[in-house]
Amino acid sequence: MDKKKLVLIDGNSIAYRAFFALPLLNNDKGIHTNAVYGFTMMLQRILEDEKPTHLLVAFDAGKTTFRHKTFSEYKGGRQKTPPELSEQFPYIRELLDAYGISRYELENYEADDIIGTLSLQAEKDGCEVKVISGDKDLTQLSSDAVTVSITRKGITDIEEYTPAHIEEKYGITADRIIDMKGLMGDSSDNIPGVPGVGEKTALKLLKEFGTLEELLESVDKVSGKKLKEKLEEFRDQALMSKELATITREAPVEIRIEDIEYEGFEKEKVISIFKELGFNSLLEKLGGDTEAVEENLEEIEFIIADEIKEEMFTDENAFYVELLEDNYHYADIIGFSVANAKGNFFFSKDTALESDVFKRWAEDETKKKTVYDAKRSEVSLRHHGVHLKGADFDLYIASYLINPSQTIEDMASIAKNHGYNAIQSDEAFYGKGAKRRIPEEKELAGHLARKAAALMTLKEKLDSELKENQQSELFYDLEMPLSLILADMESTGIKVDLERLKTMGQDLLSKLDEIEKRIHELAGEAFNINSPKQLGVILFEKLGLPAIKKTKTGYSTSADVLEKLENSHEIIRDILHYRQLGKLQSTYIEGLLKVVNYETGKVHTRFNQALTQTGRLSSTDPNLQNIPIRLEEGRKIRQAFVPSEPGWAIFAADYSQIELRVLAHIADDEKLIEAFIEDMDIHTKTAMEVFHVNANEVTSNMRRHAKAVNFGIVYGISDYGLSQSLGITRKEAGKFIDRYLESYPGVKQYMDDIIHDAKQKGYVSTLLHRRRYLPEITSRNFNLRSFAERTAMNTPIQGSAADIIKKAMIDMADRLRKEELKARLLLQVHDELIFEVPEDEIETLKKIVPDVMENAVELKVPLKVDYSFGPTWFDAK
Repeated sequence: MDKKKLVLIDGNSIAYRAFFALPLLNNDKGIHTNAVYGFTMMLQRILEDEKPTHLLVAFDAGKTTFRHKTFSEYKGGRQKTPPELSEQFPYIRELLDAYGISRYELENYEADDIIGTLSLQAEKDGCEVKVISGDKDLTQLSSDAVTVSITRKGITDIEEYTPAHIEEKYGITADRIIDMKGLMGDSSDNIPGVPGVGEKTALKLLKEFGTLEELLESVDKVSGKKLKEKLEEFRDQALMSKELATITREAPVEIRIEDIEYEGFEKEKVISIFKELGFNSLLEKLGGDTEAVEENLEEIEFIIADEIKEEMFTDENAFYVELLEDNYHYADIIGFSVANAKGNFFFSKDTALESDVFKRWAEDETKKKTVYDAKRSEVSLRHHGVHLKGADFDLYIASYLINPSQTIEDMASIAKNHGYNAIQSDEAFYGKGAKRRIPEEKELAGHLARKAAALMTLKEKLDSELKENQQSELFYDLEMPLSLILADMESTGIKVDLERLKTMGQDLLSKLDEIEKRIHELAGEAFNINSPKQLGVILFEKLGLPAIKKTKTGYSTSADVLEKLENSHEIIRDILHYRQLGKLQSTYIEGLLKVVNYETGKVHTRFNQALTQTGRLSSTDPNLQNIPIRLEEGRKIRQAFVPSEPGWAIFAADYSQIELRVLAHIADDEKLIEAFIEDMDIHTKTAMEVFHVNANEVTSNMRRHAKAVNFGIVYGISDYGLSQSLGITRKEAGKFIDRYLESYPGVKQYMDDIIHDAKQKGYVSTLLHRRRYLPEITSRNFNLRSFAERTAMNTPIQGSAADIIKKAMIDMADRLRKEELKARLLLQVHDELIFEVPEDEIETLKKIVPDVMENAVELKVPLKVDYSFGPTWFDAK
């Protein structure tokens, strides 16, 4: 029989390491996920490299342990866990359950003690043991059977502590680690040790005298009067420190080695949590979804129509358009289904698109149509010269408004969310990847007929729910009209000056060559800058810069490492700039060239209308909302976006500080309202209030801090988050937030009230009644509840801002139509609308765009719009 291999993971320690090693990440629900992501990467690496037969993750059970009886200040200096990390622990536990990995915690004991007890038990059973932690305390467990892997900086840089390695590194055996801790203490655990004794002195003493007890018995032989006095004075403290540092190997652990056998994970469970957390790259590595199982579905009656006749349609119809691919701008329609009181009909693509009867019906405003994703249907039909009109109910948008937290994968997922199980998922029906196929016509017709039938059945149910939620106006007056405006924008696209884009690419390549030459000169030799291994040798061996982090393959040259070394050598700034320009070249120059439609010379981004829980639009293929404009070269990429007709200009208008204005309105805070009515600089006003100074005394640094907290409040920032953005301590950040809330009592009252309301209702709403459900707001789990409370505070603000700009888009489309202007709305990017406009209409737009946008809704404070225009998008800013 193969030898057993037990892997024991210190859950809290690895989670902390992952959290601080990775930048703060959020999924589409706003949940921070960086610790869970890092933890997952570590788990996968362990499973691949170690191939454990037995596996357990140990967690600390609480703040108080048996060690506090010995020393009440044990771990007393530790800062409170950032809420951004706390909220992730439940997901880490959920992740472990999905992986089928045992987890365990024990009241009054630490994870170290669980690991210590089980590692000894496993060693006695003849197991090979690997302990993984970020805490060097666990190195005391090292033995011939137990290897302790300690993560250093980050989660991938690991140092293996075997007895031989410990002896080589420290000159003592593993069982003397606790003696070393007794002497030098441990500031991270608030273990005092002997004042003035560091690691070097502690090791020297232990090599000379043996154990701590042997040293204290022979203290009179210690050289150095001061050291001898310290050892005598703090004798009891040293012994107590050793006791505190000693991991117990006799904890009353109820779990046994045979209970934690690891048999692998079920793919479906892991895929499910990866989807929930938004780990798309990990999903791809795992192979996406598992193969869907064909469902047993009831028979459905339908007619495959070879000829389309007027009598097949009524005044109320369900209409479904099926596409071959997700990217519907270039997709091919593969069929249509229509269901109404006269029956359920399937039309092949050719039958429908070659029929004048079908085209007249599709474009007849009086023939009402219940659809699935009106925008998608309209854009795809336009490719074939058909304009969809009369779409009065969109199941996709209605489902999204009723519960924006539910993932919409296809129409079947919506149906199931609303208790209707008569549709097979598209993946189950078509297959995926290499196995994807279009079945023969009868089978395809049946699948589409079920979708049309579901549209008819579900419309009434969802319409009723919208009414109950007071969301009918939001749905019918905002989102439905918006879907067709977005369809116009997507079909119109935005012109790209290909020659200019290619020239930018060449310029970037030239700059990259220049910087590369300079880097090689500073290095004294040519090398591959994109090779971390070669770069590491240059920086840390040849140039002698301090190596902050190491990996298995050499030195770490990650961005965070280089940023810390930026002032150490001029080569670092060049390397960082080289990387930034390289990303611009590959992602934004080459990336844009790949998605240009060479027939139109435009890019046709897709606006996601039913994705974010706040109601904001996002864009993909390409994502025009994420062009990096903080970098000068990044801003210049906007020069490639130009009007599609000669003699036209790009006109951009954006809301000034819309979220802060919404906050002032919702919170009804007198000082905030007064500042906006008087058109004061809001960040200067906040600095005046918080620092108790006059306007002329506000420094740029004060204003910067005030700006960070102004926007931080909108996004539910914590003291940890603010400290990271401003580079100050958490204590300073906490005081700053407190002073802000004292200065704006209306904001403080709003925060308290919205949390109370959310607990009563289970959701929060925007000004236009967009909802976000927060089931965790009453959770007994502090971390889940805290996250829900922050979400409750910021969703009405962000969501209302999203609603306002959507309303402005609808009003603007109406105004352009009424004024019979040729100007076209091209893009919505955050709080900005971008148009292309004939030069002779610019003066008109300068009047009507601010008028429309500033009057989209009525608030207690004025909305303010800034605009600019020019020959390119870059010049219009």
